[in-house]
Amino acid sequence: MVVMATKGNDQIIKENICETKMGLPCVIEGFTAIFKTGSISNKCCSELVVLGKVCHSALVKRTLENPLLKDLNPVTVIAKSIETWNNCLALIDSPSPSA
Repeated sequence: MVVMATKGNDQIIKENICETKMGLPCVIEGFTAIFKTGSISNKCCSELVVLGKVCHSALVKRTLENPLLKDLNPVTVIAKSIETWNNCLALIDSPSPSA
C-alpha cells in the first residue's frame, strides 16, 4: 500500500469515483460536521460509509488544501473527520430498529 501514499488526493478521488457516491445534501452535512460544527444524520452516515474510508479521507484532505480554509487547524479537522467516520461506522454496524 506504499503506492497509495504517493498519489495525490485528486487522483485518489478520480480513480475511486468518490464525488458521485454521495448526494449533495449529505456532502454539505458531512462538510459542516467536519469543518464547522454540527452532526451528521443517520441517512448521511450510511452514505458516508458507502463512500468508503479512502474517499472520505482524500476528500477531507483535498478540502483542507482549499485556500479559503487556510485558517483551520488540519490536525483538528483530521481528528473530526476520523471521529465522524468512526461514529458513522458504529451507527451503521449496530443493528438499528426498523426505520
